[in-house]
Amino acid sequence: MEAHKPAVRGAVYGVILNDRDSLERMGPALADAPYKGAPKAPVLYIKPAGTVVGSGAVVRLPAGESAVEVGATLGIVFGQGAARLAPEAVSAAIAGYVVVADLSLPHASYYRPAIREKCFDGACPVGSRIVPATEVGDLAAVSLRTYVDGNLVATRSLADLVRDVPTLVADVSEFMTLQRGDTLLVGVTWQDRK
Repeated sequence: MEAHKPAVRGAVYGVILNDRDSLERMGPALADAPYKGAPKAPVLYIKPAGTVVGSGAVVRLPAGESAVEVGATLGIVFGQGAARLAPEAVSAAIAGYVVVADLSLPHASYYRPAIREKCFDGACPVGSRIVPATEVGDLAAVSLRTYVDGNLVATRSLADLVRDVPTLVADVSEFMTLQRGDTLLVGVTWQDRK
């Protein structure tokens, strides 16, 4: 498969624990120290420029690693800056959406920054086309499917988001400005760690 040019150029921010299934799977661990409860605000991480590659790119894992988790997600691409937006004003700041595969090395906890696990080279394959927001319709009706070597390994519905797109963007833009060209991932489903 030939690699395509990624559709985004700005900063890419990821969100964890933004779906009901992930919160349910974490179960009692959410009550453990240091946080002692489910997140009250979006939990963010960054995908540095070196992680962003086009769909079809070959991704090499860091030395000594043999496993990777693949999380299909949707990226919200901003057409203008977004700062302290109310949910009803969010749609005006969105240029469109792009499909993203958020790759991570398996790790047991999000209580420490997972820099090595989330930020290795190529860990953010991005689709080659931003779909205009006007063409997307109801995001709650969108399902994402993850295929590995042609085999379906996961399906998720965006109806399961804890914070829908307007709420997520409003909550994030309350404390940080999202710039034109930035991408905010709606989140991936937490993988069981055994």
